Amino acid sequence: MNSLQRTQDFIEGKKVDRPPFHPILMRLAAKYAGIRYRDFCLDYRKKVEANIKCATDFSYDWVNVMSDPYAEASAYGTGLTYPENNLPQVTGWLINEIDDIDRIRLFKVDDQPRLKSRVDEVREFSRQVGNTQFICGWVEGPLAEYCDLRDVSPACMDLYENPEKIRKALTIIAENAMIFAEAQVKAGAHCIGMGDAVCSLISPDLYQEFVFPLEKTIVDHVHSLGAKVKLHICGNTSGILPDMIKTGADIVDIDHLVGSMGNYIDLFPSGQVPSGNSDPVTVIMNGNSKSIEESVKQCYSDTRGRGIVSAGCEIPPDTSVENMLSYLKAAHGLAPNS
Repeated sequence: MNSLQRTQDFIEGKKVDRPPFHPILMRLAAKYAGIRYRDFCLDYRKKVEANIKCATDFSYDWVNVMSDPYAEASAYGTGLTYPENNLPQVTGWLINEIDDIDRIRLFKVDDQPRLKSRVDEVREFSRQVGNTQFICGWVEGPLAEYCDLRDVSPACMDLYENPEKIRKALTIIAENAMIFAEAQVKAGAHCIGMGDAVCSLISPDLYQEFVFPLEKTIVDHVHSLGAKVKLHICGNTSGILPDMIKTGADIVDIDHLVGSMGNYIDLFPSGQVPSGNSDPVTVIMNGNSKSIEESVKQCYSDTRGRGIVSAGCEIPPDTSVENMLSYLKAAHGLAPNS
């Protein structure tokens, strides 16, 4: 059973030989492959090379386009600089005053270098591993993207002080996300990840009012294209997790800050699965083979075998090869689902 079939069948509730293994590697992938992080972000060929190398050497069941949250921000006009071996840095926000919100416009994917590069990346993944690996594209969720244009604190204040303006902005952002997602699906993505991590910082009421309807619209649109959706909101999402599941996302990431996934597994209907939720720092990076195995088995038990094996978020770049090999051994040692 190859990784693509394993992941698709698992999500759909069919019997597989073991749960899929989907660790999130970005800075670690670049480091392991000997690639400068600036190149990992900007040169899709090198990111494909690094991802495939890690998926092969650590025997996991997907490849993805994740590197940083600023691909779409660059298309809108947020100023960015790309350090040689660090995450991109914002040099100027698109929105400094609330009236600047009118600068948010629909974009064309082919007109924007970083967006086009991501589509080319998906196409290259499809060419190299399309029939064997689960290929996951990516878009930023509505509120996360707004924060990449405005900064987090003023963006959160806008929810209270300028609700109609931010509602209009989030709607345009969601429309662009669907355009971008569609381009990636057409290029060969089996799944579109949607990252909206800032939602763990707002109240459930604000999430339900401003974000949930748009996330659900994006999920429904990707489903209409024949692809699956992974919803990633890291942090303590206990208050919004039931609504995250109601978006209909096929994979819902759950961070370690939520606690036991057993408290939520009964909320997942057939065709939806959680992913997580080992602590990427204390367990995967700083732990040992025993603690890693215990965490993986606990997650398996908490989800009654229905969870994709992953940490709640990105595996840090200083994680040792030894620990990654322990992680894959623990993941591959799980029993088949029933």
